[in-house]
Amino acid sequence: MDNLSGKYKNNDLVILSDFILDEDGYEFDTGLKKAMELAEYELDDITSKISENEKTIEMLTSDCDKTDYILAASSGALCGIIDIFLVGKAGDSQIGNLSDKWFKNRTMDFAKLCGWKAKNGDSPASAVNFLEKKFKIPYDQTGAGDAASRVFDLNPSNHHFKSLAHNPSILGLFFSILDQFENTSHFISKGELISLQEADNKFELRGNNFTAKLFCGFVNWFGHLVSDISGSSSSKGRGMGIPSPFWTWTNDIIVIKRKLNIHSLDFDKSVNELALQIYRQGYDIRFEAACAIPVFVNELIVRIIYSVRRLFRYFIKTQKHDRSFKQLWEYCKPYSNASVKRMLTVAHGTYCLVDGGEALAHGFISGGGSFNVADCLLRLNIVGLGRFSISLYGELDRGIKRKELRKEEVFLRQEKLTLIDYVEGLKLLSELYEDKDLIIFTDELMESEMYIKAFEKSALLAEKRNVSDEKILRNKADIDSYFRGGKKW
Repeated sequence: MDNLSGKYKNNDLVILSDFILDEDGYEFDTGLKKAMELAEYELDDITSKISENEKTIEMLTSDCDKTDYILAASSGALCGIIDIFLVGKAGDSQIGNLSDKWFKNRTMDFAKLCGWKAKNGDSPASAVNFLEKKFKIPYDQTGAGDAASRVFDLNPSNHHFKSLAHNPSILGLFFSILDQFENTSHFISKGELISLQEADNKFELRGNNFTAKLFCGFVNWFGHLVSDISGSSSSKGRGMGIPSPFWTWTNDIIVIKRKLNIHSLDFDKSVNELALQIYRQGYDIRFEAACAIPVFVNELIVRIIYSVRRLFRYFIKTQKHDRSFKQLWEYCKPYSNASVKRMLTVAHGTYCLVDGGEALAHGFISGGGSFNVADCLLRLNIVGLGRFSISLYGELDRGIKRKELRKEEVFLRQEKLTLIDYVEGLKLLSELYEDKDLIIFTDELMESEMYIKAFEKSALLAEKRNVSDEKILRNKADIDSYFRGGKKW
């Protein structure tokens, strides 16, 4: 039979005690002491869970004060002003010019790494020309002097955007390798997927087996993107670089729908044409990198502010003999805590408010009575908007986790109170009832001449359990009367 156990539900207590009697004697499984041990063990476990819950909730809860919020908002406003005056619009940006120069130098460095020998007077175009020959691909039609310019309006100013293999995305990599294996070119134009067969009769993908060809296809894709990141070798001026991955998704949507035999909506085509228009005005991956600079500065300033404020607070509140580097780092580290994440949410939100307000203003001003969507998006910092979205998601996620933990804590506290009542009840019961009395009672029942004393023990046990006097069976006559349907019970 099962051991003695205690069960509780809705504050109702049930105690089950197993008592086995056979020819060899009796066996009393367990008693109140065992039940109390089990209950106290479970009480300790619940107390530990409540403590862990409280620590987790504390980690998910921000302790920012008014000064933290003011400093975070100030950082966001400052970086928003930097964006307005130094980033501005593609093609007319001071930080954008620095970004263009940086990418041009990196292209030359990559060409040198691949074997390009720079000579005196060599221009970056020489390095680009070297890389284009080094990483030959079949899908580099520009629309200059070929049929593509007449068929789907392909030209040097849009071929990097329309050519799927020139898109810096997973889908771009897929079409690059596909085009190299099959000697084809794939383009998106006016919401349609266009494929050119036998794109370049002089192209042959290197490699003696499938794995080698696959590796060469990836290397060609990457190397050709680097060659085009600052414009092609024939570009004049700034050149048309690689499109921003934040806008090439408009091509991806059309391709995926086409492959799934889903008709493209006019909205898809309109957004794709808008993205192409923005790209043609200079919004490429180089300008996207320029947009990331004030966002990065905002991130850096907020984290420094957080660490410096906590550093001073630590030295003020902690006695000298209690200080340690490990404790200091845990107190000041500018990541993995809810407070610095809250400050970043405020900072990036303020930044987006300033930048978005300026972009909307230019959209209305340049529209001449209507709203110029393209000009607005050209000035809108999508990197900052994306970073703010990540912060908002984090705040929402932490809020949901805190709510779930608080619900769990309420349940655990109710369970703890029930257990406390249960343990107190067991203690009270142990004072009124001892197992040894029941064992003596069963011994005397087994001896036929001792039934009178057994009745007395039975009555004593009943009294200890607060059984009413009229229900207590005190002698053999009371028992006989009970089984005959008499007055007792």
